[in-house]
Amino acid sequence: MAKQTAKSRHALSEGIIAIRRGLAIYKTGASPYWQVRVRNTRTGGYIVRSTKETSRISARKAAEEIAEEILLGVRSVEKSSTFAHYAQRFLTKAMTMAKNGERNPNYAKDLRYLLENPNWGLLRFFGDRDIREVKTRDYYEYNEWIRGIRPNITGSTRRIITAAFRNVLKEARDDGLIDALPATPRAKQKDAPRSFFPFYPLVSKEDSVYRKVLLTAKALGREGRKVRGRAITMELYDLVVFTAHSFMRPTISELYALRHSDVTVADDPRGLVLQIRDGKTGYRSARTMPGAAYVFDRIKKRYPNAEPSDFLFYPQYLNRVTAARLVQRQFKVVLEEAGLSESPAKYSMYSLRHTAICMRIINSHGKVNIFTLAKNAGTSVEQIERFYARHLPMSREMAINLQQFGSHE
Repeated sequence: MAKQTAKSRHALSEGIIAIRRGLAIYKTGASPYWQVRVRNTRTGGYIVRSTKETSRISARKAAEEIAEEILLGVRSVEKSSTFAHYAQRFLTKAMTMAKNGERNPNYAKDLRYLLENPNWGLLRFFGDRDIREVKTRDYYEYNEWIRGIRPNITGSTRRIITAAFRNVLKEARDDGLIDALPATPRAKQKDAPRSFFPFYPLVSKEDSVYRKVLLTAKALGREGRKVRGRAITMELYDLVVFTAHSFMRPTISELYALRHSDVTVADDPRGLVLQIRDGKTGYRSARTMPGAAYVFDRIKKRYPNAEPSDFLFYPQYLNRVTAARLVQRQFKVVLEEAGLSESPAKYSMYSLRHTAICMRIINSHGKVNIFTLAKNAGTSVEQIERFYARHLPMSREMAINLQQFGSHE
């Protein structure tokens, strides 16, 4: 018997009732009140409000009154006082910051998506509203509205939307149009540990999942197993080792963007210095563990005539999206052969980066500087603590390190 999916509490509990063109009421399981949807004749979008009525008859009457109030307000608001006006100002500022290198290049792109999404973007709900009249209640209604459209929206996404909303209002505050920002609800988030490959000494050498991944990748590379007509080579094994010893994100802008000119061999301690030019958090210089240096030695032997501008991994694929997809498909086979494809941990290439961070915390016996680790991995101390450190067991050495006092000499 097929398993039935539970109905979302934000799904419609009553069918949409059209009162007249551009005006309708509906009800979801998330609220006892009927909602009114009013079409904005100027923008073509919709404005949603709660009628605060549980009776359908009373809700219809309230809907007419709300529609009249909304449409009157829409007609009378000057463009320079609208939410859309200040949203565009903030977006322009974000684009300038990204262009000047003050923010990540994706910052403005992501902001535009949050503001202009045609289904649930902030501009669809607030666009023509007088920004001076936007209150906390309005943002609660927006949250209720967006849950009806996207029942599975994550707490993380809602927090990013809230940040964008507040930043737009800050533009109006700095302009003197409003005195203070309305309070906004903080979305709850359940932190889940990042999926890393359990390794020795967290588990025994025989139970080390990381070791199993390495051995499987090496075996498939030597065998030359073909995936969609392309053979798995030892280059995949080297990429796996490199990722787990460099803290790199296996993305187009980080791991697959590395060129020979971005790599410097360092000694004392042995490792590599990598220049990540356009990572998720912008530019950074990162040190690797010794394992990545040994991989680099093999890369130079594999491509003895490599130019400084050549890519480090799979340089024959100038299209880095193609190279990344090739690796993802082949790594998927590695997971299948290792019996890990159905694991509840949902392993992926990203698990190698997570493994690298967890290894540093555990293998340093608590002595690693979390700030240095975060900076090197292109993340924050908060992220390290929330998603890695707090989910790892405290070893005896880490406990001793925690209780040590510095020398007064």
